[in-house]
Amino acid sequence: MQKFKLHTIESAPDGSKQILQAAQDNMGMIPNLFAVMATSPQLLEGYQTLDGLFQKSGFDKNELTVVWQTINVYHDCHYCVPAHTAIAKQMGADDAITTQIKAGESLDDDKLQALRTFTERMLDARGAVNQDDFKAFAEAGYEPKHVLAVILGIAQKTMSNYTNHVAETPIDNAFQDFA
Repeated sequence: MQKFKLHTIESAPDGSKQILQAAQDNMGMIPNLFAVMATSPQLLEGYQTLDGLFQKSGFDKNELTVVWQTINVYHDCHYCVPAHTAIAKQMGADDAITTQIKAGESLDDDKLQALRTFTERMLDARGAVNQDDFKAFAEAGYEPKHVLAVILGIAQKTMSNYTNHVAETPIDNAFQDFA
């Protein structure tokens, strides 16, 4: 397996230093995902940009958590599941969402379950969902903008999930309790 370096601010390519410094300043740490992604400043910047855009896509904290964790569990990402469990706790999202998604159980909230199901269908069908999928999603109260937001979330999480698979990113101490 190819070895990927866990960059520090000092060892990172110039294009990644500022992002790593911002992570250190804002989170008090550089997550190992960022330390790996720093090898490619473009990937790190792209991931950060998509993260910011996805968080402004019209989903609330519980919906963001549903999309993120559905994708993380679907891709069996050893790093992102615990990382987003910690993030969900920090955001004040309902703890049951992650617990139920990880266990393969239906979510208690029907609208959130519809979001989860639609996200899974998007992943299964590689975006080629059928009209019944769209109809069920709309009947749950979602609009076309939410369909596109799910695509944005999939793009963001695919970047991190795939990076973690190829790099075998070690889970940060801050996320160990959620592994």
